[in-house]
Amino acid sequence: MTGGSPGAGGTGTDAGAGGTPPAPPRRRGRPSRTDSGDGPGARERILAAARTEFAARGYEKASIRGIAKAADVDPALVHHYYGTKEQVFEAAVEMSFAPALNASEAVLDGALDGVGERLTRFVFGVWENPVTREPLLAVVRSALNNDVAAAVFRKLIVRQLLRRIAGELAVPDADLRAELAAAQLVGTALLRYVIKLEPLASADPERIIARVAPVVQGHLTGP
Repeated sequence: MTGGSPGAGGTGTDAGAGGTPPAPPRRRGRPSRTDSGDGPGARERILAAARTEFAARGYEKASIRGIAKAADVDPALVHHYYGTKEQVFEAAVEMSFAPALNASEAVLDGALDGVGERLTRFVFGVWENPVTREPLLAVVRSALNNDVAAAVFRKLIVRQLLRRIAGELAVPDADLRAELAAAQLVGTALLRYVIKLEPLASADPERIIARVAPVVQGHLTGP
């Protein structure tokens, strides 16, 4: 008898149990369009989902997987567009702070002797608007509780707001002056909108602006 089992000598074509070929190895990188949820508006959905996720859970508890699920995309697509969790957070913060980060053009459009009031009025206008206040609260809370989030927040504020204002101040120690002005505004906003310290939390915004603006002006252009 000359016949035999096809795989008896180890030369058959079996690739697995039952003759089923093994699955191809998973490739890294951007997922296919079909599987990822990529398409029109995917980037915008991811960023909106990230802002919501960070707002609801904070930086530490938020996850790329959670952001991807909310945006209805593959987690790999979040990494493809935005990179690490820190970079996703930075993009979300920049989106949330876009009105405030564009303040310098409006604030510096005028004489320097009125820059304190313009800056104060602009900042509190952003905080008083419910549309912009909620995402601001989210990123500020994350920055208070996490060093990575705080570093991202600090970098954006310094790079996109304070340096622009300091660059227009023809005074000594312009950088320090701009930081002190920002500290006055951020501290007041923190007590009013995050900690909700009374009577500051319920005071009329115009009353606050009238009190804070001269202090900000003094930091920016005073002796």
